[in-house]
Amino acid sequence: MLKLAKCMLVATALFGSAAHAQETVAWWDFLSGGDGVRMKQMIADFNKAHDGKIKIEATTLEWGTPFYSKVQTSASVGEAPDIMTYHASRIPLAVKQGILQEITADDWSKMGLAKDAYAKTTWGAVSIDDKQYAVPFDTHPIVLYYNKDILKKAGLLTEDGKPKGLDSRENFEATLKGLKAAGVKFPLGSVTADGNFMFRTIYSLMGQQDGELLTDGEFLAGDNGEKLQNALALLQGWTKDGLQSTYTDYPATVALFTSGEAAMMINGVWEVPTMVDLKKQGKLFEWGAVELPVLFDHASTYADSHTFAIPANKGKEMTAEKRAAVLEVISWLSKNSLYWASAGHIPAYGPVTESAEYKAMEPNASYSPLTAHMIFDPKTPLAGVAGPIFDVMSTYFVPTLNNEMDPAEAVKEIKVELNDL
Repeated sequence: MLKLAKCMLVATALFGSAAHAQETVAWWDFLSGGDGVRMKQMIADFNKAHDGKIKIEATTLEWGTPFYSKVQTSASVGEAPDIMTYHASRIPLAVKQGILQEITADDWSKMGLAKDAYAKTTWGAVSIDDKQYAVPFDTHPIVLYYNKDILKKAGLLTEDGKPKGLDSRENFEATLKGLKAAGVKFPLGSVTADGNFMFRTIYSLMGQQDGELLTDGEFLAGDNGEKLQNALALLQGWTKDGLQSTYTDYPATVALFTSGEAAMMINGVWEVPTMVDLKKQGKLFEWGAVELPVLFDHASTYADSHTFAIPANKGKEMTAEKRAAVLEVISWLSKNSLYWASAGHIPAYGPVTESAEYKAMEPNASYSPLTAHMIFDPKTPLAGVAGPIFDVMSTYFVPTLNNEMDPAEAVKEIKVELNDL
């Protein structure tokens, strides 16, 4: 009896030791630049707050196709991480590939997170057949950056410090033409040499017409081709009239704006840190960022979401302790995502964006209302960052926006190629 009691004590001691052992969480992300700096700081803060209990060991991989290809191959042989960042737009493909674990109702409960804390569109972006496969961390839409000094000098800045003409196509084009007349080299800087990026702007303009890219399994069905043509024609018209930059790649677009050669710029919120840092260094004018202007029927802006996902590692079962640690990582980062907003992103977790601290952040607070009418990629394995849809459309966007292809012809070719996919 004594011997049995001793064995039980030893077993209890071992279990207690294991229960309190530090869990190491393997993490992969694709975040570089300002994003990367901020995420590394958040990970350091998490590790400090959970010292001796949970430690994140993070690895940053190359953004885009290289990242997603590595995840797919690694998960198939049980060598993917415990947690990873993932674009919401890529989730339909990942679910089809079977490389993501479901985030169950029990998981959500343990994290202390719930559906009503997220925007409907954002929640829907991580859901397939009423099952959730990721936890939204942010939304990162495109916005309109503007040079307050140039617009003010041209008499095109409103009393509340925003560009005039954001309410209609006619009024916004009047602002662009006013800047041109004032001698501004490029009223608008646009990434017109990269169709993948321009997809964001063009899809936003389709959304402003209630257009859909994919309807019941068919691309550009009904009058959706016409709505795409409208968007392309509008942007091509700006090129013809010298209102936006032509054949401009991404770095050049940012350079045009920060140098003052372009009075405004359409770009992602992820460039906010660039502007903040330059301003702090005394190398930038007074600037702001707002939601895209309403150029058709109503406001609509393309967005994607950085999310946290748990890989489905083939042949490798995650222990209960490991999963608890992973859920704590997601929960803590979500609830402490105010700092992530300094990267320009809009935190997905509602209590953060509803806080007084967030509402005092600019320009974030100015463009955050767009979450009420943002649109995500269509739910198809063909969509998403670096996906086939981007590649097909990009081929035709560049020549069309630079006035070398007729918008109607471009739409015709795009429709054929998309449906051939």
